[in-house]
Amino acid sequence: MSQRFAVIGNPIVHSLSPVIHQCFAKQMNVRLTYEKIKADNSSFEKQVSDFFSQDGKGMNVTLPFKQRAFTMAQQHSARCKKAGAANTLWMQANQLHADNTDGVGLIRDLHRHIFVKGKRVLILGAGGAARGIVYPLLENHPAELIIANRTPAKAEEFQRAFPQTRCLSLNEIEGQFDIVINATSASLAGEFVALPAACMAAKPFCYDLSYKQNGITAFVQYARELDCEAVDGLGMLVEQAAEAFFIWHGMMPETQEILTFLRASA
Repeated sequence: MSQRFAVIGNPIVHSLSPVIHQCFAKQMNVRLTYEKIKADNSSFEKQVSDFFSQDGKGMNVTLPFKQRAFTMAQQHSARCKKAGAANTLWMQANQLHADNTDGVGLIRDLHRHIFVKGKRVLILGAGGAARGIVYPLLENHPAELIIANRTPAKAEEFQRAFPQTRCLSLNEIEGQFDIVINATSASLAGEFVALPAACMAAKPFCYDLSYKQNGITAFVQYARELDCEAVDGLGMLVEQAAEAFFIWHGMMPETQEILTFLRASA
């Protein structure tokens, strides 16, 4: 009998999570269904509760609901507590459990390209996506980790939650960086956050947490036009999905063949 899984968020039509989890299931000989659920801002919590009351086994959570998913859960993994945001949910002993696999997914994919140790790193955005990657980045010992956000109040809130970082508004960014990570949702809307010229002068490695199945994201295009090496978050998506699959099924799928397949079909 198939087990029921889903990803919830808004927007959700672009999500490749169903394809990825079905590929993993085939690889590991697991029977499952995996659907997309478009979240409603006013009834997100009810949608999650209904899914699990209707025999749902596990759910991934994407923008912009990761902090609300964290608040809903009764049990949190250590890394989920550190992030204050959740992207993986499941029921166990009648309690909603939460984890955050974004950080480990990012590090696994980022290390295909560049190592964080000793690098000056800039994260754009201070929402749930940024929260999920801060501690895994810090554990890899960057020289400095700076978070820049359009709204100063949100940057200040982030600073209180993560005192090991330095949080600024976008117009306060100074100096050169080795790595720039876009954790805003701007790319999904075809927009990008233009940075001061000095930030990009050293040709930093640029990473967009967003991805597009066809073509490249606005942030990746912007970075490449400045002669920076840049990749989107498809690799991170596959790696965080593999970690979620492991949590739910106790088996770790092989990711490279899925990533190669997705890149080839883009």
